[in-house]
Amino acid sequence: MTEDLLISVDIAGRVYKVRIQREEEEVFRKAVDAVKSNIKDYAKMYAYKDKQDLLAMVLLQYVTSYIKTKEDNIFSDKQLVAKLEEIDSILCMED
Repeated sequence: MTEDLLISVDIAGRVYKVRIQREEEEVFRKAVDAVKSNIKDYAKMYAYKDKQDLLAMVLLQYVTSYIKTKEDNIFSDKQLVAKLEEIDSILCMED
């Protein structure tokens, strides 16, 4: 049985209470640290009116990365299927 944790995280000067599963805590905290780091990087590089602008840029960066990874995985899956079909056809010819 998994145990839920209620943790507080500070992102861009706001505190959020989040309920997570205990086994996800390390990954969740790493994600929070990555977001904070990216916010700092964007703050150094760009002019901004408020931290919402920085959050929007970080979100865009992560979603772009997610979509690219997803598309790359689909391409890899198609390559894998093609190779498996090729192997299958070779094996069928040997029968």
